[in-house]
Amino acid sequence: MHRIVSIATYTVTTAVGIAAFLYPFWLPEVVNAPNATQAHAGDSALILTMLVGICFVVLLLEAQREAVSAKAIALLGVLVALNATLRFVEVAVPGPGGFSPIFPLIVVAGYVFGGGFGFLMGGLTLLVSALVTGSVGPWLPYQMFTAGWIGLSAPLCRPVVRMLGGNHERTEVWVLAVFGGYWGLLYGAIMNIWFWPYAVGSAQMYWEPGAGIGATLQRYAVFYAVTSLLWDLARLAGNFALIAVTGGAVLRVLRRFRNRFAFNYQPGAHEAKAEPSRLVTG
Repeated sequence: MHRIVSIATYTVTTAVGIAAFLYPFWLPEVVNAPNATQAHAGDSALILTMLVGICFVVLLLEAQREAVSAKAIALLGVLVALNATLRFVEVAVPGPGGFSPIFPLIVVAGYVFGGGFGFLMGGLTLLVSALVTGSVGPWLPYQMFTAGWIGLSAPLCRPVVRMLGGNHERTEVWVLAVFGGYWGLLYGAIMNIWFWPYAVGSAQMYWEPGAGIGATLQRYAVFYAVTSLLWDLARLAGNFALIAVTGGAVLRVLRRFRNRFAFNYQPGAHEAKAEPSRLVTG
């Protein structure tokens, strides 16, 4: 039952995220924003509140499931704080293009602990780091959704690893590095959509109401190639390099924690026998 509820929760969350990104394309008319920071200015607070509420519901469900989940939530808090600190360092010392050191840990954590943990890791990392760095704006809920999807999809690497010859660490690292690089491009491609319908420019690369699906995809491909591809290639290279270099060590550390959490305490026979006598004599 818990698994069914968990799957339903993340399915609804993903559906809400997709709707939040795509609903402007179904509006009869979209008011163009003077700049990207003003896109979704009227609805971002509602979307952020909804997303944070979903995160807390998931945390409550996990905390009530069993003791090991409470320990995992504590670890989640530590990892989110660590990743938020990396985001603070990134803001203080900007890297090239769209490079950010926060994505590799989201990928590896989702791979080791599962998609639910990865989704919370991605979404909460962006939320906490935005509060720390002052990067709160209408773009934040869309960043949370997209980063959450990175962690949610990380377990898809497991069958690929098995197909390539089992759970050898180096195989895992290379698969995760390629996966992280792929998301380096996909993250940027998805994030552009939150403001693209509101932007104004050449008809060859900007959307307009009434355009068909084919024309919309063609225009967006041109827009992405012209404005974002080089920026996102830096994120691709950074994700790939960081996971390739540090992925093995991070995998070992996270698995050590996971193995420590995966135990059930059962009293020994002498404890079971001693308990009734203690109750009688007490």
